[in-house]
Amino acid sequence: MKHDIFTIEIIKDAIVALGDEMFNAMIRTSMSPIIYETTDFAVGATDATGNLLAQGNGVTAFLATLDTAIVSLLEHYPDPQTIRQGDVFISNTPYEGGGTHLSDVVIMVPVFADDELIAWTVNKAHWTEVGGAQPGSVSTNATEIYQEGLRFTFLKLYDRGEINQPLVQLIRDNVRLPDSTIGDMHAGVAAARVGARRITEMVERYGKADLLEAMHDLLDYGERMTRAELVKLPKGVFEAEDVVEEDGLGNGPFKVKVKVTISDDELVVDYTGTSPQAIGPINCSYTGLVTGARCLFKSVTNPGIPANGGAFRPLKIICPPGTLLSAQMPAPVSIYYEALIAAIDVFWKALAPALPHMLPAGHQRTVGATFVSGIRPENGEFYVMGEPLVGGWGASSNLDGDNGQFCCANGETYNIPCELFESRYAIEVDQYAFHNEDGGAGEFRGGKGVVLDYRITADEAFLTYAATRSSVRPWAMAGGQEGSTNYAEIHRHDGSVDRHTMCTTVPAMRDEVIRIYTATGGGFGNPHKRAPAALLQDVRNGFVTPEQAEKHYGLTAVE
Repeated sequence: MKHDIFTIEIIKDAIVALGDEMFNAMIRTSMSPIIYETTDFAVGATDATGNLLAQGNGVTAFLATLDTAIVSLLEHYPDPQTIRQGDVFISNTPYEGGGTHLSDVVIMVPVFADDELIAWTVNKAHWTEVGGAQPGSVSTNATEIYQEGLRFTFLKLYDRGEINQPLVQLIRDNVRLPDSTIGDMHAGVAAARVGARRITEMVERYGKADLLEAMHDLLDYGERMTRAELVKLPKGVFEAEDVVEEDGLGNGPFKVKVKVTISDDELVVDYTGTSPQAIGPINCSYTGLVTGARCLFKSVTNPGIPANGGAFRPLKIICPPGTLLSAQMPAPVSIYYEALIAAIDVFWKALAPALPHMLPAGHQRTVGATFVSGIRPENGEFYVMGEPLVGGWGASSNLDGDNGQFCCANGETYNIPCELFESRYAIEVDQYAFHNEDGGAGEFRGGKGVVLDYRITADEAFLTYAATRSSVRPWAMAGGQEGSTNYAEIHRHDGSVDRHTMCTTVPAMRDEVIRIYTATGGGFGNPHKRAPAALLQDVRNGFVTPEQAEKHYGLTAVE
């Protein structure tokens, strides 16, 4: 059958657009700030077998979680008759497709045409609470998955349109914030159903045959465009290694090692040699590793085209099971994102010397996820505040690094506004500024990290915090200076200061201050070659102190 190419192109654009509509539906219906403000979620669609067709904006590090979730779901339901119109599936298991940590919950909706399964719409979002030993379902001291919260392994949330009420009640009874958790669950279902309706409308308007052809063509287009960029990359073998300093329980450091082999036909990224999985919750599952590798692969091939499964056909990822980046049951994984970012960063570090025009020096390399929990004094309600933090990106061969940006795994995420903080939680934001800690000097300066003060306004609150790049600084290039480090402080009433890089539910009292420092990125080039006007502007902006200007850049640079 001959398909009209213009109709096919229209359908392809409509498939890509449905990701944006699902994204907006999720923001408008969710109940937790980490979703509707931070946008810690991802939405999209796959074909019937799990090939990614389109993904809306959101967390970059979910780039391999929508399609792999469908692949694993189909393994759990091998009989096609068990997947029916009106079904909705839910999963958060870390060790199969779609998995990261238990807080990231995947909602999957099958789409049918003439009783034939033709597509899936998928939503993956961070729920503020899924139970477990600690508020926010994230801890730095877990030693097994069972301590981290409820686990759903490809269960039916809806069966032919009927909600699984016992499952919903089980969730409600085992989380600290039942109303917002169940609200976010329904928001995920609503967003996935929006996408499913749009696909059904395409079938009604254009016919099933043209829609399936457009899906096939969209995947092939992603592959063609990516291969066209792959041949432009330098060929050869590129290697790098780095460390994750600790696992939350004081063990470490852990080696992260990579060998990247580029040919005209494929890019192979091999993480063999990475340390075995940790006792503590720094572990990342293989799905997380895949999404990390996809992030960097996409950035060096064709980041301008929408992501789909075809774009990743030339990418091959190797990692033996049981490493820090391919952890096995029952390894704890609640702060998996720190190992995931390390996997991206070491891949980046391997290629950066060969692609200095594309890849800058090392950045803050942490989500810096900060959770503060407690009781609101005005109404006695329990709260959990959780958000990622911005930091400095590395400098490149012709530009200073970006100041105050989210890490490479976060993508289109945002801070929670201070006004919302102070209205929803027993916290005041006293300070939010770029700091001038030593680090990142270069002909082109590393981007600045931030300092952020949370003042406690209840009788007591509890801090859970995890960051890497806490002792090993962001790497520099071409003679630049390494960046600064990430850490948290609690400023006590007696004037003492507690310093933390990973901690769980550490108490802070009323009017004590939790202060977070995020890293400045690495510099590029000899600092003595920095343009005097640029250095003078840095001093005026408070990014560089006069003492640092003298120490790292030389007096002549500011005279």
